[in-house]
Amino acid sequence: MANPATPRSLGYRMPAEWSPHRTTWLSWPHSRDNWPTQLEEVRAVWVQMIVELSAVEQVGLLVNDESAERDVAARLKRAGAALDQVSFLRIQTADVWMRDYGPTFVTRSTMESPLALNDWIFNGWGGKYESYEEDERVAKEIAALLKVPVFDHSVVLEGGSIEVNGAGTCLTTEQCLLNKNRNPEMSRAEIEGLLKESLGVTRIIWLGEGIAGDDTDGHIDDIARFVGPHTVVCTLEANPRDENYRCLQENYERLQSAKDQDGNKLNVVVLPCPSAIYSDGARLPASYANFYIANEIVLAPVFDDPNDGQALGVLRELFADRKVIGLRCNEVVVGLGAIHCVTQQEPRIFLSHT
Repeated sequence: MANPATPRSLGYRMPAEWSPHRTTWLSWPHSRDNWPTQLEEVRAVWVQMIVELSAVEQVGLLVNDESAERDVAARLKRAGAALDQVSFLRIQTADVWMRDYGPTFVTRSTMESPLALNDWIFNGWGGKYESYEEDERVAKEIAALLKVPVFDHSVVLEGGSIEVNGAGTCLTTEQCLLNKNRNPEMSRAEIEGLLKESLGVTRIIWLGEGIAGDDTDGHIDDIARFVGPHTVVCTLEANPRDENYRCLQENYERLQSAKDQDGNKLNVVVLPCPSAIYSDGARLPASYANFYIANEIVLAPVFDDPNDGQALGVLRELFADRKVIGLRCNEVVVGLGAIHCVTQQEPRIFLSHT
């Protein structure tokens, strides 16, 4: 029996996040399990995000029902969002983590099916949250609406665990993708093969562990992000007594010695960490690396912290062609994620006419 075609074998690859987008996909927050007392503050951040995003690209917003759609539309109208750029889709969700359960888009420069998506298994971050596993179906529902091909993978993987430069390199972590609560039967080499075939990459760079409080088992989007084909930002903790100090130092050292798809060293830029934030005695995974790169803008989390200004300054230097907007995420991160975790980009298609 022939092996099924993979995205890479058919000419697809995952573009870098800074490549032009058609749409940003979001889900409207409704879970009081995540935000028992903070839901209205969290919704206000979503309104801010949609106002900024709708000025530069389309927004696909998942809502649970007609009542939620009316409520959100009224909020967006009051806030001055470009409502003609916002599409409401009545797709029920357990929660908002679109990066992890939503589609991961791949593109190719052909007239036939230039856009497709990867659909991996979402198991609630290693079986931690059984009720969230119903969001496993969301990627397929979006694919049906868009009428695009789906590559079904019988492998557990979340979008927040991978980061690409669009030129052939993927960043990920051992703590997440080699975790026995994801794919215990797969070796490191087999997981590398899967990433290469599904994302169209040729080089995998493995970092070690993620930050304290991260219930995803070390997602890459809280520790290191590509900001250009050869440049990566890496979070570093300045306080040697902080529990994140050692693992972030080790990740930084790995990046400094890593090579990209062409065998060249990366330009590694340091991003500071905010001071530790706690909720009910538990540390939260607050990180400036959880930013989202959209058309013309970058949405970056801030935390009422002395390092907010420095972090925004680093990002503004790196994204001189975009407006970097800080969004206060103190309440959002109580849900154990931030801006990148709740967004998913759909690339704009550019066809070659050869």
